[in-house]
Amino acid sequence: MVGRQVSATKTVATTPDRIFELLTDPTQHSLLDGSGTVRQAQQGGPQRLELGSKFGMDMKMGTSYKILNTVVEFEQDHLIAWRHFNGHRWRWRLRPVGERTEVTETFDWSTARIPLLISLSPFPRRNRAAIEKSLHRLGELFPG
Repeated sequence: MVGRQVSATKTVATTPDRIFELLTDPTQHSLLDGSGTVRQAQQGGPQRLELGSKFGMDMKMGTSYKILNTVVEFEQDHLIAWRHFNGHRWRWRLRPVGERTEVTETFDWSTARIPLLISLSPFPRRNRAAIEKSLHRLGELFPG
């Protein structure tokens, strides 16, 4: 952990635009989710995310619930991040490396309403493991 963030990086055998296409389609997020909590995008949301987009997801962590996210960082084919009601962010940063892409996923709770509570919780450790699984799943989607 660095400060109030956890992240992991993996090089994936495809170009940034192909990964970004996946990240900006909320109906595809459950394919990537290494935590096992993302079920599906809610009906009526945007088909493609951009800065300011709001999108709902059906989730399950013990019990089923719904979460509304807002895209708060966006740089075409390089960066996307969304947050929900507590203010923490899920960020994906893409960097081209030839015909491959270095992908960094970050759980950033420095922007949360009460970051100390997240720091004291098991979420940073759990989310780091989930990030590593998400990156592994991404690599399986683009095996090269």
